[in-house]
Amino acid sequence: MANSEKNHPYVVLARRTVERFLNYEPPPSGGAEIDPREELWNIRRACFVSIKTAGGDLRGCIGTIAPMRPSLDMEIIGNAISSSTRDPRFPPMQKDELDEVVFSVDVLGEPEKVRSRAELDPKKWGVIVSQGMRRGVLLPDLEGVDSVETQLEIASRKAGIYDTDGISIERFSVDRYPEK
Repeated sequence: MANSEKNHPYVVLARRTVERFLNYEPPPSGGAEIDPREELWNIRRACFVSIKTAGGDLRGCIGTIAPMRPSLDMEIIGNAISSSTRDPRFPPMQKDELDEVVFSVDVLGEPEKVRSRAELDPKKWGVIVSQGMRRGVLLPDLEGVDSVETQLEIASRKAGIYDTDGISIERFSVDRYPEK
């Protein structure tokens, strides 16, 4: 298990939430259990909670592109549980995996419309692509995503969009909090 004293409160909350959930205990009541600073928690922001194996392979990643809960701590708690147990790409985590995984919390900035693909940079900006009712999202600065076209193709494929001509594109910034 990672040393919580060296980690940002967001990632500590994500790990503690999953630990409790997998041990059939109630999740934390809020971020104040981790850090009393209200300014960390009493904001409405979308976020993603990612879980990777010690070897760096994705184990779960679920998030929101718009805030769904009243505060960021509640957003982290909900997405941490979903990332560990409801990511359809993976079986639900088991508690014996906890010592072998690393958590990361990405807090999203407000999405903004993109007029030109030249406004994108896969290292700096995440993207939301949409076409009709289909929407796909991809976080920035992901291993193997080195071009705007690759980023847009992956986000589109996640949405079930197979032709990137005519897609609507938004970009967003991310504040990333990795577990150390």
